[in-house]
Amino acid sequence: MDSVIYEIEDRIAYVTINRPEAYNACDQATYDRLGEVWEDFAHNDEAWVAILTGAGDKAFCAGSDIKQNFNSAPEPASNFAAAGRGDLMRGLEIWKPVIAAVNGHCNGGGLEQALSCDIRIASSNAQFGLGEVLLVLLPGGGGTQRLPRTIPLGHALWMLYSGERIDADEAYRLGLVNKVVPFEDLLPTAKAMAETLLKAGPLAVRAIKQAAVQGMSMPLEDGLRLEQHLFHLLASTEDSSEGTRAFAEKREPQWKGR
Repeated sequence: MDSVIYEIEDRIAYVTINRPEAYNACDQATYDRLGEVWEDFAHNDEAWVAILTGAGDKAFCAGSDIKQNFNSAPEPASNFAAAGRGDLMRGLEIWKPVIAAVNGHCNGGGLEQALSCDIRIASSNAQFGLGEVLLVLLPGGGGTQRLPRTIPLGHALWMLYSGERIDADEAYRLGLVNKVVPFEDLLPTAKAMAETLLKAGPLAVRAIKQAAVQGMSMPLEDGLRLEQHLFHLLASTEDSSEGTRAFAEKREPQWKGR
């Protein structure tokens, strides 16, 4: 059984962590496969938006498979921390939009994967937490960096310090997720949001993501220069010309992604 299911249909990439018997916890082989999948998605012209979810109704991803990724000897843990540097959590540059459809448990490395996505939708039974502190570890997949950038600092630090979990409604209140829906509506909602993004010019969406994400770590003046640079690059593309023509001719644009 494949630990990650990767399918592309109608410009949407569906990425499913497929270890339901382990609450979709990721062993090293699963992390490695996810890295390969995200590398392909980043460069695959047939995929313009991705949806990340977990198999079954109990878990999006319960984090790392502790029994397999860590044991009493220090070497496997250090090897694990060094692995997967090209994956979504550790800074692989993917300027295409990624939607997390969070079902059930979303803990540890699972939450870090969700935080690496652009949009997060939660089923009503979802719960979120970073419990590494209870194992005398710290979140090593971006949790200490992305959570305080996503929700108010005090709430982020409490989750990080205490390891306490929050439910879907609290996650929505804090701004951790964009929507909360019944479980049966989770994937249909994610697909509908992806289809909405497909109506926009794909190059524009990617440029906006790059400007917003990179701009967050820049002084405002540098961010504005980046925005202008990307604006002028977009203006010279075929899609930009098609967008203005379609608007003038009152028809749906036909995007080519170039």
